[in-house]
Amino acid sequence: MEKNDRVELLSPAGNAAGFYGAVHAGADAVYLAGNQFGARAYAENFTTEELLECIRYGHLLGRKIYLTVNTLLKNQEMKLLQDYLAPLYEAGLDAVIVQDLGVLRFIRERFPGLKLHVSTQMTICSRWGASLLKDMGASRIVPARELGLEELIAMREEASVQVEAFVHGAMCYCYSGQCLFSSILGGRSGNRGRCAQPCRLPYTVSEGKGCKECYPLSLKDMCTIEHIPQLIEAGIDSFKIEGRMKRPEYAAGVTDIYRRCIDNYYALRSRMGPREAAEEYRVSEEDRRELASLYVRDGLQDGYYFRRNGRDMVSIDSPAYRESDERVLCRIRERYLDAHLKLPVTVRAFFHVGRPAKVTLETQCPSLGRLSAGAEGEPVAQAQKQPITEENVRKLLCRLGDSAFCADGAEISMDPNSFYPLKRINELRRMAVAELERKILRARGYRENRQGERTALLSSEAELSKGRSQQPSPRSYAFYVRTMGQLKALGEWIAANPMDAPWRIYVDGDLLTEQWPHIADICRGLSGSGALFAALPYILRETDGEYLEELYEKVHESGLFRGFLVRSMDGLGFLREKKHPGEKKHPGEKKHPGEKGDPEEKEAGVSGGSLRPVEEAALSVRTDAGVYAWNDSSLEELSALAEGFCLPYELNASAQRHLWEGLCRKGLSEKLSCEKIVYSRIPMMVTANCLRRTAGECGKGKENREIVSLTDRYRKEFPVLIDCRHCMNIIYNSVPFSLYMEERHSMEEKHSMKEKHSKEGRAGEREPVGWKRRVDPRMDFTLESPEEVKRLLDAFFRGMPFPLKDYTTAHEKRGAV
Repeated sequence: MEKNDRVELLSPAGNAAGFYGAVHAGADAVYLAGNQFGARAYAENFTTEELLECIRYGHLLGRKIYLTVNTLLKNQEMKLLQDYLAPLYEAGLDAVIVQDLGVLRFIRERFPGLKLHVSTQMTICSRWGASLLKDMGASRIVPARELGLEELIAMREEASVQVEAFVHGAMCYCYSGQCLFSSILGGRSGNRGRCAQPCRLPYTVSEGKGCKECYPLSLKDMCTIEHIPQLIEAGIDSFKIEGRMKRPEYAAGVTDIYRRCIDNYYALRSRMGPREAAEEYRVSEEDRRELASLYVRDGLQDGYYFRRNGRDMVSIDSPAYRESDERVLCRIRERYLDAHLKLPVTVRAFFHVGRPAKVTLETQCPSLGRLSAGAEGEPVAQAQKQPITEENVRKLLCRLGDSAFCADGAEISMDPNSFYPLKRINELRRMAVAELERKILRARGYRENRQGERTALLSSEAELSKGRSQQPSPRSYAFYVRTMGQLKALGEWIAANPMDAPWRIYVDGDLLTEQWPHIADICRGLSGSGALFAALPYILRETDGEYLEELYEKVHESGLFRGFLVRSMDGLGFLREKKHPGEKKHPGEKKHPGEKGDPEEKEAGVSGGSLRPVEEAALSVRTDAGVYAWNDSSLEELSALAEGFCLPYELNASAQRHLWEGLCRKGLSEKLSCEKIVYSRIPMMVTANCLRRTAGECGKGKENREIVSLTDRYRKEFPVLIDCRHCMNIIYNSVPFSLYMEERHSMEEKHSMKEKHSKEGRAGEREPVGWKRRVDPRMDFTLESPEEVKRLLDAFFRGMPFPLKDYTTAHEKRGAV
């Protein structure tokens, strides 16, 4: 792990003015986005030419530039990524911040010298996920904002990876990357940088005192200026300021205050120990007032560093920004925005008749020492009419214009009768400036051009799609259950209605650990060709360590379960750390009995009669819809980690089909089977803050997984699962997601084709099928009663009427923007 002597101050820039303001105010690094692929699509952002200038200017001043490519990309967009990144890479871009596993893989392979920082959008909450991402090529993790200080310390030390943490700015209510609220309700996806911020709207909570309409999902802005000593001593590598959507005055003003406070603490620590320095550290009242006046919502709070959640973190009464102090804004503009920061240089010139003209620039750079560079021209001629004057030479050479330098003095040595064309004097100045820039960049470790580092690029679509085209095996059916009643109902229904394909049941991990003896009995009694998996929670943190060990032990030792349904990179990392046998098999290695398409499946005892114990070696890993796979590259990355994945909610049917075709085209369909959810309650938000606590009543001591409701201004009720065991809430959509009509049409088409072949005497012939009948349909049961489970199964599999009046098809047709 690369270690810094001092913490990095990382500031946002939504446009050129914001960039220069942040640099001038003291940022060590700036993160920004181009006109594509950034998680702030509505910011002004930068053209490629502007980005190149920012890289050059920042590097000359010793600042780093990080580019955000922190959205999920579709296949057609991945084709644009090469040309988008290439000029920035060659110019010396310091790092890219990524969310998409496919983008991570793409950059790792195509741009090997470019550092990868994992975005907070990837929802990394533990050392397990951080270690995994480090091994996948990441040099830095931006963890979920919800983590406490001790969790960040553990992540950094145990995963041996740099940690970048937010210290100031707006906060999402949901774990970043897990929010589908804006996407499902309005089509604008937070995973695409287009969040409409429904969390800033009014709602009513059905729990606790005072059910009046308020803003229970709107968090106050974070400010940790008082905690600078603790955060520095914790070893955090980079302090990140949020705010690419905000005005340049905000970025510059906040950066200035944090810069001075950080420097103040280091100055104190240079004279005394950390404890004494922390006690001496003070934030002035003027700085507090200024921070509170710069685009702040109703009050400030210090984030999750020292607590799990809290009502006082929420802007209950209003999510609106306070009016900023115009006097403060004017002062910031004058100090940081109106003029560029420049390196002072001493200009030296030599113009003597008969000898080559010389111009030299010399500067004193912090941390680099004294550097000089010059340019030499043709011999100086003797003046025939009008000689050059020292005043003219001084004026021309000190005119450094848009360069990163300003003349701090000039020393001119010349003969009184010298002549040299003014145009050539300007050329010498430009050449000297360019050479000094090159010297500074080389001294800071930047090469002039990285083009030679780039790997050979695949030149055609055929090469990009190379691989053994493959037809996937016939599909299976998958189900998720959260409650004991749902599991019993599903088992009873399967026993009464033998299915025409193998099935998988994902049993909620909490249900397994809390009611293990009963669950084990039910699982032993299940009949048919099927397999059981334990479903991990959506969020896994260090505090879940004992829970994970208990769950893993039960799954590992019982012999009843085939493996795990994983909902996060942390889950994948935990199972990899346990050296899970089914995590990845080498090419050509014999499949474990019972896997898809295995001729030994019957001998393994998973078809016909009761479900028999599964061998330890058969445990496998499958990923849920929230471990996002939007493109072929992400599928390739997942194929090294899992044996199955679930199509994401935000891709429409056409995009899902293209993804499935890529799976087959690349020869991955045997290694990575594909699921498609056809019924569920979509988890719109997964949160660390608790609505019941915000409503004034903490539920500790109550039922672990209670349901409350959140009602919006249109009187739609969103069920909220209060999960006290993992201290999180899951906010579900107000209506179920259902593709009943689409699935019904698919099954009718299949039966019609079978009847046609039977009449034509081709009963054994394999009927042609569409892509949807090659993926595994999945039904998730979350809030349904046992009776509702059976009625839904009857509707989907037996053609009975659909039992629900209201439902949504979400992005099946429209897709997320």
